[in-house]
Amino acid sequence: MTFLTYFLWVLAGLVSGIFGGLGMGGGTLLIPILTIFLDFDQKLSQGINLLSFLVMAIFSIYIHYRNGYIVTKNIWWIILFGVIFSVLGAVAMSFLPSRILKIIFGVFLCGLAVVEFIKLFKK
Repeated sequence: MTFLTYFLWVLAGLVSGIFGGLGMGGGTLLIPILTIFLDFDQKLSQGINLLSFLVMAIFSIYIHYRNGYIVTKNIWWIILFGVIFSVLGAVAMSFLPSRILKIIFGVFLCGLAVVEFIKLFKK
């Protein structure tokens, strides 16, 4: 392993942790760092992202709840459908080749960039 590889691992954790803690989704940066710069397979990158997200989410939820930023009214509906569609998405992902997942993720990121760009000029 080279110094650059270790540096990129630390950078990936730092960037995804900061964005994940802000509630913005660290995976939008972690997955491209892992796939583009560290040459990880798309499925492996998504799995690493999910595992790291669980750990980051636990701490973020605690801090946001403690500060009064989480409203728990009707949250069970969100949790129920979030779990259902997470399982369906994971099953669907297991049948798709990594190349297709890269394309889907790239389209998602481009769409997200367009939406955020439009929101920037609406203000």
